[in-house]
Amino acid sequence: MTAGPRSVDEALAEARSRYVRLTPHQAAEAVREEGALLVDTRYAALRERDGLVPGAVVVERNELEWRLDPQCDHRLPEAVGHDLRVIVFCNEGYASSFAAVALRELGLHRATDVIGGFQAWAEAGLPVTRP
Repeated sequence: MTAGPRSVDEALAEARSRYVRLTPHQAAEAVREEGALLVDTRYAALRERDGLVPGAVVVERNELEWRLDPQCDHRLPEAVGHDLRVIVFCNEGYASSFAAVALRELGLHRATDVIGGFQAWAEAGLPVTRP
């Protein structure tokens, strides 16, 4: 890690170096085969415009840590422990990288994100419920 100011691109590269990201197909398989929790952090306008991923839990980014911390009183019922496999996605796969690192810092050591986010998921032909 560098001392002093750095660009967002440098911060993003450092964040992504801390874990293995998943392609949309790998994420779908992890949900199906491992029971991973898929978390949509996009804001409402994007969800309304583009649709939803069936089965994904919607938690906007500003509430993510509180909703997924197994020790928090405001957690989701699905946030059952630190071994939970959490797969976060945003619109294009940038903000979700920082979100995955934030979850890992809370002890959710299996947290990751989807390369390319919702847009890549939809382009891959994976299920989307359109508005």
